[in-house]
Amino acid sequence: MPLVAHNQLPAFQRLLGEGIKVLEPDAALHQDIRELHIGLLNMMPDAALAATERQFFRLIGESNPIAQFYVHPFTLDAIPRSAKAQAHIDEYYESFEEIKAQGLDALIITGANVIGAELSNQAFWEPLIEVADWAHENVTSTLCSCLATHAVLEFRYKKKRVAQEKKKWGVFEHLVTDKSHPLVIDINTRFDVPHSRWNDVSRSQFESANLKILAEGKDNCVHLATSADGFRTVFFQGHPEYDTVSLLKEYKREVLLYIEGHIKDYPPFPENYFGIQSSAILREYMSHVQSAVNSDIDVPEFPEGLIASSLDNTWHDTAGEVVGNWVGLVYQLTHSDRKKPYMDDVDMRNPLGL
Repeated sequence: MPLVAHNQLPAFQRLLGEGIKVLEPDAALHQDIRELHIGLLNMMPDAALAATERQFFRLIGESNPIAQFYVHPFTLDAIPRSAKAQAHIDEYYESFEEIKAQGLDALIITGANVIGAELSNQAFWEPLIEVADWAHENVTSTLCSCLATHAVLEFRYKKKRVAQEKKKWGVFEHLVTDKSHPLVIDINTRFDVPHSRWNDVSRSQFESANLKILAEGKDNCVHLATSADGFRTVFFQGHPEYDTVSLLKEYKREVLLYIEGHIKDYPPFPENYFGIQSSAILREYMSHVQSAVNSDIDVPEFPEGLIASSLDNTWHDTAGEVVGNWVGLVYQLTHSDRKKPYMDDVDMRNPLGL
């Protein structure tokens, strides 16, 4: 069922234009359908703040026919913001205090940009632990994306991510490794997921933390896992929420960093992402850029328009199915009376009976 536009967040209008069903609050009141309240802790940097809202709102809005979804975005005050981003947050986001007061059925925690190798040195570290620990005790299920997965594995399970010699960047094939788990029921057993990260938590680290691994790549890179109870915490190492053009925009930013002299080497292509024609266009563009940089002349415009229309999306359908399964399980496990603790009648040591 639809998202409910409970405030004037611009993402609702963008999604409505895409064909995602979005209800005004008055219309939602006249439908006898269960509400689900899902928090979105958006820690992404300013440039990706609104796009990340849309990506996760879209997955939720497409996910399940049994509920109306109220998605509550919030962030951490410790994350530095530009004036424009802060104005957006002040107008459309809720505070963590408001989130705690009203309660949530589920929580999504996004990735974040970090400075330096140590997560524990980041400004968001202690506030993130506070949110994650509150959710662990008060929310039916928390879905962690990429950096959030690495952070939770470090502070809760003492499994510290390891820097890689090469960035895992592109679209990679994965296999379901536990076909019996409800999160992966009826999804493709072989599916793609975008990744964009320099760090990794290995299969052996997941296993030694007694976590359930549900999907991994051919290189044994874990993408999807859960806490030992099977559902309280769900971990993504990849970015199944990405738009078709997300990796293109990341690549463009890397190229601009090279042009501006912030990085030494011209960035490689994201793996398994650009087709033959797009790769040829981008190699030609690279040649022009390097000539311009060496000659100190104007750099030609990045050919984003020529590339975007030719990109394939090979991950969104499966991402939607996994999130749909997650939302469906949240619906089954949440108590209908929001005045009572959500999980009074559920053994959270094994909520799914696995």
